[in-house]
Amino acid sequence: MRVFLIGAAGGIGSALARRLHAAGREVILAGRTEASLVTLAAELGADHVSVDAARFDALDQAVQQFSPVSAVVNRAGSLLLKPAHLTTQEEWRATTDLSLTTAFATVRATAKAMMNRGGSIVLCASAAARTGFANHGAVAAAKGGVISLTMSAAATYGSRNIRVNCVAPGLIATPLTSRITQNEAALKASQGMHVLGRIGTPDDIASAMAFLVYPANS
Repeated sequence: MRVFLIGAAGGIGSALARRLHAAGREVILAGRTEASLVTLAAELGADHVSVDAARFDALDQAVQQFSPVSAVVNRAGSLLLKPAHLTTQEEWRATTDLSLTTAFATVRATAKAMMNRGGSIVLCASAAARTGFANHGAVAAAKGGVISLTMSAAATYGSRNIRVNCVAPGLIATPLTSRITQNEAALKASQGMHVLGRIGTPDDIASAMAFLVYPANS
């Protein structure tokens, strides 16, 4: 089983890559940052490819390069904590490119590659898309689009045995969220939103994504 993993070098992406590798799956590591991909690829003995997943043609080519793939997971994204009136055009474009455009490009490239044999597409949204968190305007809008895209793509490609799902995490302790998790007041406030009394770990989300990847869990 070959899994193409976009955003592989991030906190959740690397946890998922290690989990799939430990289970004997072949993982193709993809992302924009060559140096971090090289380090993880060396650790796992995996192939890697540097690609901007927001560029349709570039992602098409990267997925085809490693076809056939059984699953594609998109872990690309960003975290912009700003109200709408303070968000610049450039910040809006960067946020939507990283979260929503990469998700659409993933469905587009993967559906073509899996059209005749089926497979699994796993995207990543956010709890902010369904819960009204202050100062999450751009992120909530982009991730809300990912949820809508997931439902439409699942309906479009289900007859081709292509399963499309997304995971929508709350706050996860990763380098991306360190500004929040290293602030004691902000961390306590976030912990108080969860009935378990803690925020999530990369392995929590990696476990859910791995479940959705495996054909046995169709």
